[in-house]
Amino acid sequence: MSGFLEISELSTAYGNRTILHSLSLEVGAGELLGVIGPNGCGKSTLIKTVSGTLKPKSGEVRLEGRNLLKMKAEERAKLLGVVAQNPSLPPAYTAAEIVMFGRTPHLKAFQQEGPEDWRIVQEAMEVTDCWKMASRPVAELSGGERQRILFALALAQQPRFLLLDEPTTYLDINYQVEVMDIASRWLRAEPERGVLTVFHDLNLAAQYCSRIALLAGGRILALGSPYEVITTENIRQAYGASVLIAAHPTNGLPTTFILPGSNHPHRPL
Repeated sequence: MSGFLEISELSTAYGNRTILHSLSLEVGAGELLGVIGPNGCGKSTLIKTVSGTLKPKSGEVRLEGRNLLKMKAEERAKLLGVVAQNPSLPPAYTAAEIVMFGRTPHLKAFQQEGPEDWRIVQEAMEVTDCWKMASRPVAELSGGERQRILFALALAQQPRFLLLDEPTTYLDINYQVEVMDIASRWLRAEPERGVLTVFHDLNLAAQYCSRIALLAGGRILALGSPYEVITTENIRQAYGASVLIAAHPTNGLPTTFILPGSNHPHRPL
């Protein structure tokens, strides 16, 4: 597979603690690639490094051959849309004003947003089912509503690539499915697009991703189709958990079931 997004030998650290260790990964054009792994394995650090929020110790990130890490932030924002975890949002701003931030990379210095920018914002908010809250202050929004606003902001950037860090966090199950359906439809709408998504939910990853990267200790433990990656041995090795993997009844994709009491059964209270 030719890499639309190419991550090469990427190492990132917080102080003296290295989180990502020479990690290499490619996402093809038209691909939705999922990243899974236990807490602290480097999933969010990967998103932050690829997006330019964190500076790596070494390595490169290229989109269609262009080095993203050497670009100015506004140039990178035209190519990458990012839905981060728990960002700080100004509470007095309305939902629509937050989404309008997505148009900033396309505006010149001191240029005011115009009718076309508002059309794009409205479309992004309608797609994510949050136009109805356009005039509400952020302070009044629930965690799930804020998450949908952030997704709309990313779409309003009109990027070529989406970086999603657990985008279904705080969402009810109906919106979890809807958000991933939106990402999938966005991906298929044009041929030269890609999505890299961090998942906490293994079953969502299996249902929506053509390939999955399983991280452990800042390295890729397994990479391949859901069938190849989501196995009892891989989950045991990465998470230290005993699980049952069974075929989904409608599409045969691997589905993970927890086994209560199977982990540390003799540990005292």
